[in-house]
Amino acid sequence: MTNPLENYLTELSEINSSSGAVKETSYYPALSNLLNAVGKTLKPRVRSIINIQNAGAGLPDGGLYTAEQFQKQAKGELRDGQLPARGCIEVKSTGENIDDIARGEQVISMQIR
Repeated sequence: MTNPLENYLTELSEINSSSGAVKETSYYPALSNLLNAVGKTLKPRVRSIINIQNAGAGLPDGGLYTAEQFQKQAKGELRDGQLPARGCIEVKSTGENIDDIARGEQVISMQIR
């Protein structure tokens, strides 16, 4: 069995070495794969969706939904406007200041909901 983190780091390296990647968004599939692999081990299971709807605080890079949020809908789809039960994802570079991000409008707006 392969390690999800090892797979993620390998994917990042491959994407980066292609010299064709776009900052941030080219790496979303690798991040989604990592989060979904880990999410399968949780109870309840958690599934990531990249590029979720604006819920009034801008466009988060993704959301973490429980399996139950999919199972209750026909065809396993989410209801319109459903908020991610396990939180939102905001991808930033390692050079960003985490304290500034935490005090930002997008994070504060999501905490109020």
